[in-house]
Amino acid sequence: MNDIGSNGGGLFFVYGYGRTCKTFMWKMLSSKISSYNDIVLNITSSGIASLLLPGGRPTHSRFAIPLSLNEDYIPHVIYRKAVTLLIDELIIMSKLIIWDKALMTHKHYFETLDKTMRDLLRFATPGSAEKTFGERTIVLGSDFKQILPVIPKATRPVVVLANINSSYMWTNCKVLRLTNNLRL
Repeated sequence: MNDIGSNGGGLFFVYGYGRTCKTFMWKMLSSKISSYNDIVLNITSSGIASLLLPGGRPTHSRFAIPLSLNEDYIPHVIYRKAVTLLIDELIIMSKLIIWDKALMTHKHYFETLDKTMRDLLRFATPGSAEKTFGERTIVLGSDFKQILPVIPKATRPVVVLANINSSYMWTNCKVLRLTNNLRL
């Protein structure tokens, strides 16, 4: 909350195994930020998980990112379609992005969103082109015991290296741990 209030643009990873009430925390954060009339984007790695969050959408649907990415993909904001201009406005106006089930997503999605947000926000906020996710607060959440990104015919090292903690952004990430089983 302090990071959002000060426009610090932090990247946080909330690690918690099942039954530590991560979904409850996402709903509380969303409600709190929305009560100030600010925009929160709730996204998940899968369509089923998005049903648990208020206004939740899958990643590729919310940000118009292609389903198949590689490290050379460069989002061109200037050439984007008219439909995605609304998405761009949403990104610019948002205060917080909550990304649940983040470990199931390939690191190229995070890096593409980072490039897109830096490109979009450089016009709205001076100096945001040098900051991770263009100075917007991003909260990732997942459990390291859940499944990793699915890459057809890939070896184990390739799958492990496709994770967010193998990305250049991980050095800027603050890891927060939830350890109590609150459903017991």
